[in-house]
Amino acid sequence: MFDMEPEVLERFTWYMREQSALTIMFHTKVAEQMGLSATDEKCLDLAMRADGPLTAGRIAELSGLSTGAVTGVIDRLERAGFVRRVRDPHDRRKVLVEVTAGDLAKFAHLFEKAQQSLVQVLSRFDPDEIEVIERYLQLQIETFRKAVINT
Repeated sequence: MFDMEPEVLERFTWYMREQSALTIMFHTKVAEQMGLSATDEKCLDLAMRADGPLTAGRIAELSGLSTGAVTGVIDRLERAGFVRRVRDPHDRRKVLVEVTAGDLAKFAHLFEKAQQSLVQVLSRFDPDEIEVIERYLQLQIETFRKAVINT
């Protein structure tokens, strides 16, 4: 590891803040069109990317929200028809949150421009550079999750 030059840290802090702001604005816009809050939409995204149904506690762990806040999120997502509560087949005392197929496909177009911009950017890098970028993003996600979400 090398000593971080203040200018480098300042530049990367700006990049991350700008990326974060753009991401939040994008997801706020998407959520609005889905009839959700940005928090609800991101919790739905976490549930959609999971290997299967999740407990409310697991959604709380992944999102960094309190279990009480997650209960409200699940209630709203269920009312909107995006998830349903089901009994855990292995432990009937547990309730799982399952994403419903519902109307999710009708919102796919909202992500097309974001996907196209990703393709446009990644196409400007060679495979070795992609590997470095991917390593950076994996470390950033892991470190940020530990520092901010799992506190």
